[in-house]
Amino acid sequence: MCMAIPSRIVELVGEMATVEAFGELRSISLMLMNDEVALGDYVLVQAGGFAYDRVEHQVAQEALQILGRVVGLPQA
Repeated sequence: MCMAIPSRIVELVGEMATVEAFGELRSISLMLMNDEVALGDYVLVQAGGFAYDRVEHQVAQEALQILGRVVGLPQA
């Protein structure tokens, strides 16, 4: 089983994007996306580095808060 992390798009270049989650930046592929995405959108990113779905901002924030608690990150 693979867990996807909601990540915010901070840069777009063709079918690649730079995303941010928990203060970490990562380069990912958008090849599996059916929808168009824009800067600031949240996407679900699986461990292999592919985004496969867009997620609403509020849902992404709630999921990141829960994940942060699970792994013991300080809460803002």
